[in-house]
Amino acid sequence: MTLFSFGKVGLGWAIGLFLIESGVAVMYSLLLLPIASLLLLPTAAKNCVNITVPVQIEARNGLFNVPTFQTNLDATTFAQQFTTTGQNFTNSSLQGYTTVTGEYNISAKFCKPDKAMGQKPTVQLLTHGLGFDKTYWDLPYNDFNYSYIDVAVDRYGFCTLSIDRLGVGNSSIADPLNVLQAPAEVSAIYKLTMMLRNGTLPQVPHAFDKIVHVGHSFGSLLSYELAVMYPAASNALILTGFSLNGSFLPETLANWNSKLARLNQPLRFGNISSSAVRALEQSLNASLFGLSLYFPELISVVQSTDILDFTSGLQPGSFPQAANLPTGYLTWVDPAANQFTFLYPPFFDPDIAVYAELHKFPYTVGEILTIGSVPKAAAAFTGPVQVVTGVQDAIYCGSDCTSPSVNFPSISKAFPASRKFEAYLQPNTGHAINVHYNSTAAYCVIQEFLMREGLGSK
Repeated sequence: MTLFSFGKVGLGWAIGLFLIESGVAVMYSLLLLPIASLLLLPTAAKNCVNITVPVQIEARNGLFNVPTFQTNLDATTFAQQFTTTGQNFTNSSLQGYTTVTGEYNISAKFCKPDKAMGQKPTVQLLTHGLGFDKTYWDLPYNDFNYSYIDVAVDRYGFCTLSIDRLGVGNSSIADPLNVLQAPAEVSAIYKLTMMLRNGTLPQVPHAFDKIVHVGHSFGSLLSYELAVMYPAASNALILTGFSLNGSFLPETLANWNSKLARLNQPLRFGNISSSAVRALEQSLNASLFGLSLYFPELISVVQSTDILDFTSGLQPGSFPQAANLPTGYLTWVDPAANQFTFLYPPFFDPDIAVYAELHKFPYTVGEILTIGSVPKAAAAFTGPVQVVTGVQDAIYCGSDCTSPSVNFPSISKAFPASRKFEAYLQPNTGHAINVHYNSTAAYCVIQEFLMREGLGSK
């Protein structure tokens, strides 16, 4: 049975929707507003400010018996232990719990419509997943044509707060095993939420009555756990790239063939000098040309292997300062691992795959160990919930969310008290929804859901 259709109709987009409302699967057809019609609506460019927010976290983290990594082989050993059939490495390495406290800086970007926010604006708190930073929501690639924030703010009038999760991007670096775990990151998100609610967020002098938590992948998991721990903190949940099926996590970790981030992209995450990387790059280029590779083939070699990662950051005239990250920060090995996990061919721009690899961000040992410790239900959360996942999501569905063995509709059971539950499968899309050709269609599905539920800005 064909579950989805997607195609351009005139100047608009027709999308086949597979929605699950109150546990019942229904097929819908939705015609989004044509682009020509959108041009007739009052629109304005977003007005954004970058801010640094000190937050005081307090969380019950796990104490794990995992040695400090020294080499890439240590990361491989960790992956082997984590993926062993019939074993739960998180449980076997857990020695107890401890309360983690401390002040950390969270890098964020607040955006609002260029026009006045209105009396009762709604803010979306956007939390990215593993391997990304906050630019996942406002991707500068191809003149921001993939920007979620542009759609939410410019077309629908929402405010947004996109954050670099604790330990990522321009936020504070922290201990990758003992601090950077799911509970600590939930604590940071909760503190930011309360600042939005109370009007105490730096440079944002407004107290928001309506806060929607929007996540992707690990960011969705954190938003879900926030609703479990603090059900009154959020007015609605939008969980993208998400389900509660964790059976494909070992396959994902094995595919990543994780390396120490500081060794995989040393100029960004290590402490190597740009001149050293440049010298090795020139030597490597000479060696490759010595093998009689013609130029297009040389480009292919670089772009499809970890050579691309090793030389990341060598933009002419602009050498970033290496972050010198601890060895518990990991990343997948190369562009092939990136594609296998996040992208569904041929429904993405090949150049955006290269861009995503060059601009990827690490994940941590602590995050991997706590990614599977997910409560079965957000039993007390009463707000509306929408789950948006690509049909070909590899991490949560083994690349086919319509398979009966995946049982994607069962996600509705996690929200028994929600006043409105809806699940949407985005066609021709892998795990990273925002970097596929049809990403803006999913963005509109999300905004329309929020508008129907009375959560639009006023």
